[in-house]
Amino acid sequence: MITVEKARNIVAENLKVLNIQQIKLQESAGRVLAEDIPALFPMPRFDNSAMDGFAVRAVDTADAEKDNAVTLKMIGGVSAGDPGDLVLKPGECAQCMTGAPIPQGADAVVMVEDTSGYDSGGTVQIYLEAYPGKHIRRKGEEISEGDVLIQKKTRITPAEMGTLATFGYRQVQVYRNPRVALMATGDELVKPGQRLQPGQIYNSNLFVFGDLAKRVGAEITMEEIVADDTQALHAFLSQALTECDVVISSGGVSMGRHDYVREIFMELGVKEHLWQVAQKPGKPLFFGTTADTLIFGLPGNPVSSFIGFMEWVWPALEKMMGVTVSGKIPAILEEPFPREPVKTRFLFGQTWLKDGKLVCRPSVKTGSHMLSSSLDANCIISCGPGDGLLAIGEQVQVRMLPWKPIP
Repeated sequence: MITVEKARNIVAENLKVLNIQQIKLQESAGRVLAEDIPALFPMPRFDNSAMDGFAVRAVDTADAEKDNAVTLKMIGGVSAGDPGDLVLKPGECAQCMTGAPIPQGADAVVMVEDTSGYDSGGTVQIYLEAYPGKHIRRKGEEISEGDVLIQKKTRITPAEMGTLATFGYRQVQVYRNPRVALMATGDELVKPGQRLQPGQIYNSNLFVFGDLAKRVGAEITMEEIVADDTQALHAFLSQALTECDVVISSGGVSMGRHDYVREIFMELGVKEHLWQVAQKPGKPLFFGTTADTLIFGLPGNPVSSFIGFMEWVWPALEKMMGVTVSGKIPAILEEPFPREPVKTRFLFGQTWLKDGKLVCRPSVKTGSHMLSSSLDANCIISCGPGDGLLAIGEQVQVRMLPWKPIP
């Protein structure tokens, strides 16, 4: 049995970022950029109007007000999408729609509400003095050409998608998503909806694994409940090791009479890097590799599997996708935390802000079979080994559950 810290180092030494793909922009949601994205042109690309109104020379509007209107000759109009080749001379103006290029010679826009509007005589009454630059969006005021718009290793959300489209990107370079195989083993497991026979339980771990894998961005290529049968396990795992980047199993890695999974991994040429870790829950954690595949064998108890995925598998998948690996943050205990003499302890918990500080409390349900302890949780609280309870006011580390924000 090794410490959590040593186990983390072993896993980290065997992680690598997956190769890069070029994909269409419309297919890139949730993917991780493998390159910096530069601005291909300034934004705005040209001086344009921020309002519907009239482009003017500010000097021509001096002292204009409602009772002292300035009359300007209108020489035409410019709409968004027009080339903007009008040229203003002294005493002239041009109708200008929002987003339209500013005519040459103009240096301000007067909102239509501050004018008489265009009249049939070809003139416009200006009721407000303008100043140079008023209601004009200047070329490059948001972004200069060549600026980095989005940094490498950023996950693409609607904001990134829209920005990429705004600057004309049709394709992007992204890291490949990991292909994962999910397996739960146990003769007692049945699918939800089936009638339970004596001694049977419904499988929940595959549903937890599947949801977590999708949330982090992995591609599930295999998923199955496999009986405690060496031939069935051998068939599933040999295929998974051939086709997938990561194999994640639940159950079968402890020391029970029917715990065959670890043995079969060895038969299939998996190199074992660690098996038992000084942690609670989840002591029988298996981690191994082949030339192209990572293998995580998690215990079958549902809390052990859930927490094990978040603590070990989730960060590994993030690393493989090139995303910045999510870490832990400190929080102050509002209720005592039960420590273990030689093991790192993990518990679901709740964290929130109090007087500007992050505080937390662990779940009162501490059994590794008590999956309902996760229902109100927004974090996993962890604490190193020690004697007795960790007292109120002490600091612990929390891993936030990404789908449940701090209230």
